[in-house]
Amino acid sequence: MKFNIVLEKDEDGGYNVTAPALDGCFTQGDNLDDAIKNANEAIVCYLEGLEKINQIKETVINFM
Repeated sequence: MKFNIVLEKDEDGGYNVTAPALDGCFTQGDNLDDAIKNANEAIVCYLEGLEKINQIKETVINFM
């Protein structure tokens, strides 16, 4: 699965990242590469959390 992310430069430095399709899924990074890496980790954790509360099927997690 692919999810769009929104990267916003933080006024204090670094980047804030949200995944609009995943309500409440957000992270940050000191630079663009870290922000993208952290976004991937945040999305995986978000989906694993949904799986644990039986909101999605296990095959979605394994599909990534």
